[in-house]
Amino acid sequence: MSQLTRSSRSVAPSNGGRGTLPPLPRGGGGGGGGGRGDDREPDYSWKLRRYRLGVLFAAISISLLFVTLTVGFIVIKNGTRYDAASGRFLPSWLPIPIPVTLLLLNTAVLLISSLTLERARRLARLESILVPATHIPGIAPVGENALRWVHATTLLGLGFLAGQWRAWQWLRARDLFAHSGPASSFPFLMTGTHAVHLLGGILVLLYASFAPGPRHSLDRRRIVIDVTAFYWHFMSILWLYVFGLLWWFGSSTAI
Repeated sequence: MSQLTRSSRSVAPSNGGRGTLPPLPRGGGGGGGGGRGDDREPDYSWKLRRYRLGVLFAAISISLLFVTLTVGFIVIKNGTRYDAASGRFLPSWLPIPIPVTLLLLNTAVLLISSLTLERARRLARLESILVPATHIPGIAPVGENALRWVHATTLLGLGFLAGQWRAWQWLRARDLFAHSGPASSFPFLMTGTHAVHLLGGILVLLYASFAPGPRHSLDRRRIVIDVTAFYWHFMSILWLYVFGLLWWFGSSTAI
């Protein structure tokens, strides 16, 4: 009897016959951290995807705005008005002159600025990887040059806006509002709307250049430059579209 009791004790499993429980998991995975831990900030890749998605939505809304403006001007361009003196219907849209040479120069400045900001984006990516490694003894320091290209892009962007202002002054000097009817508002509205959105990109570049966060955090700097670069490239493509419309709607006059 005692031998049977000892045998049953030796084979009886612990924990109600379910074996040994596995150890409880450590760290995050649950709670409100979204799988990234409870007390950790979202990592770089998650932040970058979020901001890029925001830029995508902004680009779509801006594109719809310019498409709406284009459709409106096409309707006006194909419209007619009744001339009481001749008793005929005449086109309501009169061709407008545009400063082609000046606008071509502005286009070149904007495209160059897109290249400089792309250079800044790639340098910011490399610096975020290489600069932390320079704290290891024996590793040569890596220069942080991305902000220099951001500064160059900012100056080029301001130069583009100055060139646009010069083009507006050229149009105003010809008193287009008195002679071309509704067509006169087209170059001002299209170029002005583009300039306002480009100014928003310049303000972000100034933030990247002088704000404490991007200046001292490589990850923040990389995110700001990366997202702004994609927005800036979009604005460059959008300007080519606007310039093509100006050429199509008006008559070319070089200065």
